[in-house]
Amino acid sequence: MRSWRVVSSCVGIFLLVLALASCGSPSAVQSAQPISSAQPATALPSNPIPAGATAIDNIEDIDKWLTCGACGNGAGTGAIANYSAAVGMASPSEDGSATRFSIAASVPYTNGYFYRVQNPIHTQINFLQYEFDLYIPSGSENAPQALEFECQQALNGWIYNFSWQADYASNTWRIFNYGAKVWEPANLPLQRFTPGTWHHIVAEYHNDAASHSVFHDVLTVDGVRMPVNIRHDAFLSGDANDQFTNAFQLDSNSVPLPYSVFLDRMKVTYK
Repeated sequence: MRSWRVVSSCVGIFLLVLALASCGSPSAVQSAQPISSAQPATALPSNPIPAGATAIDNIEDIDKWLTCGACGNGAGTGAIANYSAAVGMASPSEDGSATRFSIAASVPYTNGYFYRVQNPIHTQINFLQYEFDLYIPSGSENAPQALEFECQQALNGWIYNFSWQADYASNTWRIFNYGAKVWEPANLPLQRFTPGTWHHIVAEYHNDAASHSVFHDVLTVDGVRMPVNIRHDAFLSGDANDQFTNAFQLDSNSVPLPYSVFLDRMKVTYK
């Protein structure tokens, strides 16, 4: 359930050597820096999509999701769970084609990490929105240890990681500090998802290439908009290859119980 990963755009492997993450956090990386404390949840409209933004729609329907073994584990090592993705599921779905993500772990606290490599974004991202609809079947509503999702940009040797975790263990939302390799509280309570119905999740971010900053701006769940306003330092990898990915992860708990979730209408919009 501790995510750290960079995937190569040409061959689907990490940009960083796995041993790097097992070392101490680099001196260039600082702790989370809240711009302001998280605001109470309110039913506010989403930010308007900027004119000229690029949209990547129905991402879940692409034929094959990529995976990377134990890359979702701390330091990228350890036991690997049985996990899979099945596209083109007619039911449950909203548009006739959803994707089912499943995990059946034999070792507690293992996970299944799924990602897509998109076209690289060679400039600073002033607006980034990652959204999808989530369906948890009845009987699996308490099975996860956590559900995670992220976008990640590699730009001029820096990693800008935009990760969220719905942490069932603490019933809170958390943000990943990529440099320190640790999940940190976002000061937002998690209301566990009602099974047997679709839930809409929208995360908004941006970055600053001059100060090498990652900003988590807003999280919206089922129309409830929750300002976050938390900043992290980007991570200096030194790799020259620009890249952009999006991902989803299932985490198993202490039991662990097998479970599945369905995603539909997955979309990334950026400018």
